[in-house]
Amino acid sequence: LVRCGRGALYDVAVDIRSGSATFGQWFGVELSAENGRQLLVPAGFAHGFVTLQDDTEICYKCTAPYAPDCDAGIAWDDPDIGVDWGISEPVLSEKDATAPTLKELGSPF
Repeated sequence: LVRCGRGALYDVAVDIRSGSATFGQWFGVELSAENGRQLLVPAGFAHGFVTLQDDTEICYKCTAPYAPDCDAGIAWDDPDIGVDWGISEPVLSEKDATAPTLKELGSPF
């Protein structure tokens, strides 16, 4: 469960469940402290976001403790997914900058 405690962000969930009728499709929504919206990202979905304001605070409620050996990522600009982030030159972490496409990663679900 994701919400924004301060500022604003664009939050995205991508279905990565093998065999799902919506595999590779995405949904995005703006979350802000002002609008109070939250996004539930179910198991089998990848999650990503872009901040829209400086000093944005993102709050998560998770179903299990963080497991570093299960941590993975998908390229933000994967052409097969086609998320419209509304930006062309994001500032990325090293992990995000080198993330594979969904085809390269394969789905653990």
